[in-house]
Amino acid sequence: MARNGGQLVVDCLVALGARRAFGVPGESYLAVLDAMHDTGGKLDFVNCRQEGGAAFMAAAHGKLTGEPGICMVTRGPGATNASIGVHTAMQDSVPMILLVGQIGTEMREREAFQEVNYRAVFGTMAKWVTEIDDVSRVPEILSRAWTTATTGRPGPVVIALPEDMLMAETEAAPVDGPVPVFLPEPAPAAVAEAMGLLVRAERPLIVIGGAPWDRDAQDALKHFAEASDIPVISSFRYQDQFDNGSDCFCGDAGVGMSAATKALLGQADVILALGTRFGENMTDGYTLLQVPDPVQKIVHVMASDREIGKVYRPALGIHACPQRFALALGETVQGGWADWRRKAREAYLGFIDNAPAQPGPVDMVAVCTHLRERLEGQDLVLTNGAGNFTVWPTRFFRFRPGMRLLGPQSGAMGYGLPAAVAAKIERPDATVICFAGDGDIQMTMQELATARQAGAAVIVIVVNNGTYGTIRAHQEREFPTRVSGTELVNPDFAALAQSCGLHGELVSETAGFDAAFERALASPTGALLELIVDKEALTPYRTLSQIRSGS
Repeated sequence: MARNGGQLVVDCLVALGARRAFGVPGESYLAVLDAMHDTGGKLDFVNCRQEGGAAFMAAAHGKLTGEPGICMVTRGPGATNASIGVHTAMQDSVPMILLVGQIGTEMREREAFQEVNYRAVFGTMAKWVTEIDDVSRVPEILSRAWTTATTGRPGPVVIALPEDMLMAETEAAPVDGPVPVFLPEPAPAAVAEAMGLLVRAERPLIVIGGAPWDRDAQDALKHFAEASDIPVISSFRYQDQFDNGSDCFCGDAGVGMSAATKALLGQADVILALGTRFGENMTDGYTLLQVPDPVQKIVHVMASDREIGKVYRPALGIHACPQRFALALGETVQGGWADWRRKAREAYLGFIDNAPAQPGPVDMVAVCTHLRERLEGQDLVLTNGAGNFTVWPTRFFRFRPGMRLLGPQSGAMGYGLPAAVAAKIERPDATVICFAGDGDIQMTMQELATARQAGAAVIVIVVNNGTYGTIRAHQEREFPTRVSGTELVNPDFAALAQSCGLHGELVSETAGFDAAFERALASPTGALLELIVDKEALTPYRTLSQIRSGS
């Protein structure tokens, strides 16, 4: 059966398991859009407002599902706009495929209209970048892209689609499905050696990273930790992968981590690291562990051999799927660590439960306390972008089984709203809440219109303090009282939400939040709540004035 390249791309994506694509339409890939018209809904197109938002949605879909998030954009400006999502997918280690329209092959190297060398632009931020130069190779390249994106350390793949390749016809048949790949199992000898290191430890610690873990592996790790009395912390923004209600969960290692979490990492003598990269944020700028030979004995379990020994030389490296390793752990190891674990748990709970009331009109400690109690046990997805406000969704929630957190390890502002849209489309029955700062939300605020068009009834909580809070905190620490470039004059966020067909409401005092949140939950089209927060309340335990004075 003869078909053009655009049809072959779509047929291959459907066969591989893609169910939707996020994008902004462009004339450079009209043949692909045309082919999607005839899929009967097997491959939907979510029409976004800017390519950065579309790429964020694809990255968030990959993080939520473990399947490649598909993003389609046009050449040149479309591709460069989308690059922020590619970088985020790489730092998050999540599968994604970016399909980019490209100039015709006969025009290459002339700086034609919107021409970009995709291998040069994306070569350092993606797992693989390629360009189709023979329409008959579409099945081969799409299959390789899907496998590359999902195996080892997952990540993004970029494929350039020249216009003439999409219009050319071929007899090549689409692939009939994804390549079946068994996850790498840990060698029994490796598991035994790891258990030996744990048994001999005085202060063992488990660090969990990566997403999404399957429930069986999560349950196995939880049972092992609880039976053995070993504290568990998550790496940066992966605290949703372990039941926070467990007496073994003791916090997360990331930006602005608590002193107690730093102490756990610093004082542990054996660290069992499952699926974590030991990046800058979880090591406090590579200071908590000595480079390259840490005092702590690390057992590093990773599906990608390239991550083992990348920064820190482990006492034992295990090239295996962390989830398969968790299932192989067995029942328990005994080492008398109850007191070590108990003190770590108490410190974690104390950070949340003992936070002081916050200055200003709306107290975010009270807001988060209400949300924790109101949403306990619900099917819930929380998303956030980047900024000081992220301490509220990432530190003041207790993620129970089934709850998810989608936050960018890249520190990309604007991720939260597109991620919420993608999550709500994928899990329409879940409550999906985006936490955003007033600066953060304005990076991708136009995707409120995408949410309305897609029927994604998300709830957006805008923490409005009139400043770029993270930068202001650093500014006050380094250059006290010399405020420059960080103040914000904001639009009426609630009115903007209303203009897009969502419920919009201003919350100017703490007492008004509970009822406003119920109205947001009841809105069939989604909602935005704008919370007026004082600049002084930059962090739960230090005010802006204290940061300025160094106290």
